[in-house]
Amino acid sequence: MKRTHYITIMTIVLALLSPAAHASFLHGDTLDSVANGLALFIIFAMPIGGIYLFWMIHILPEKVAEKRHHPQKDAIKTLCLLSLIFGGLLWPIAWLWAYTKPVTYKQAYGTDKHTDYYLEAGEKAMKKEMTQAEIRGLREELDRLEEKGHLTPELRQVREQLVAAEADAVAPAAEGVR
Repeated sequence: MKRTHYITIMTIVLALLSPAAHASFLHGDTLDSVANGLALFIIFAMPIGGIYLFWMIHILPEKVAEKRHHPQKDAIKTLCLLSLIFGGLLWPIAWLWAYTKPVTYKQAYGTDKHTDYYLEAGEKAMKKEMTQAEIRGLREELDRLEEKGHLTPELRQVREQLVAAEADAVAPAAEGVR
């Protein structure tokens, strides 16, 4: 009994000695102003940030497809937009599609790259940002596409640019040998 009596007395003494508790370190009008600012932030900024984050996550497959020069990147982009309408249900399909290697597409069209890949490579070749071996390899790939009959007018123009860039790269090398 003495022990419970001792604990009770200690609890009462500690309760009397402790300072008054405060709900906040702010007081009066400052507390009201901070609460109003926080409420406005939560009401306006958080939904805008949430919508922005939702949008950025939903266009990730599109960005991956562009980076990998996926030949069906336009379809993946459309699926991403449809996923926004359907609440994200189609997003995993777009994500998986962006990371797949389009084997059947290559069998049908002769390449597994989007036309933009060749257009960018042609620009790099004209700016002399590619080595002669890279230019030759890309030109040979376009030659194979032409043999199969899959060369579009845009890609024919790129092939002509590559032939010109390859000739420009060979000409200085030939002059240096003389």
